[in-house]
Amino acid sequence: QVQLVESGGGLVQAGGSLRLSCAASGRSFSSYAMGWFRQAPGKEREFVASVSASGQIIYYANSFKGRFTISRDNAKVYLQMNSLKPEDTAVYYCAADGAPSIRPTTTNPPYWGQGTQVTVSS
Repeated sequence: QVQLVESGGGLVQAGGSLRLSCAASGRSFSSYAMGWFRQAPGKEREFVASVSASGQIIYYANSFKGRFTISRDNAKVYLQMNSLKPEDTAVYYCAADGAPSIRPTTTNPPYWGQGTQVTVSS
């Protein structure tokens, strides 16, 4: 079992930056792949980025390459978001999977955080 708690969301103007953090607790955190998803009102949940358990494999959705950066350390996973756009407004969720990696096509990782709201004003 892994417990996930997101933080770092908020209100930011277009072009600004935010850094999301996900605090993960569990005996086998280092064996879990970690990812970020988002969901805007009325929209389906969308894959953003993931990092493998080893830290060696990173996936980004095409929309976020060059703007977002995922990273992890021993207890947290981060999402650095730069050049934010109004269409980035959504609830961002941290997720974990016991598989070696989370592929961009994955929709149901077994562990989720509560989400953190990101609002980008124009």
